Amino acid sequence: MPKPKTFSTRIDLPPASRESAIALLNQHLADTFDLGSQIKQAHWNVKGPNFIALHELFDDLAESVEEYIDLIAERATALGGYALGTARMAAAASRLPEYPVDAVDGKQHVEALVARFSALGKTTRAAIDASNEFSDADTADLFTEVSRGIDKHLWFLEAHLQSAS
Repeated sequence: MPKPKTFSTRIDLPPASRESAIALLNQHLADTFDLGSQIKQAHWNVKGPNFIALHELFDDLAESVEEYIDLIAERATALGGYALGTARMAAAASRLPEYPVDAVDGKQHVEALVARFSALGKTTRAAIDASNEFSDADTADLFTEVSRGIDKHLWFLEAHLQSAS
């Protein structure tokens, strides 16, 4: 894919810092967009005794992730970049594994989503560090917000797999 056009901005970050941030943001846009679509896959296809609770939880998670997608894309464009946000762009660039098409019962979906939220949490924390390395505190702050949310959602999901026994 050709490198997308960049736009001028008066944001006072050096061009190299902006370019690094835009690339990082677009990678996370792909990963987060992919996660959002995988959550909806679980939402639509969950079966079993905990159907309604998981169906509603997955919908809430998808809504939250949609907000992160918007934040990430808008930061990339605010920095003078071009947000690479179509489903095909996300699929081509996402680092998340493909969602298991054989997942049916609630536990299978929860386990699949736990793995993906955990992976995104790890790369998001790395993005905080990377943003700080190129002196973009605002992008680091954005990733911190996303990281907190991803960790909270991971907690909600993992609670379904944990027991007191």
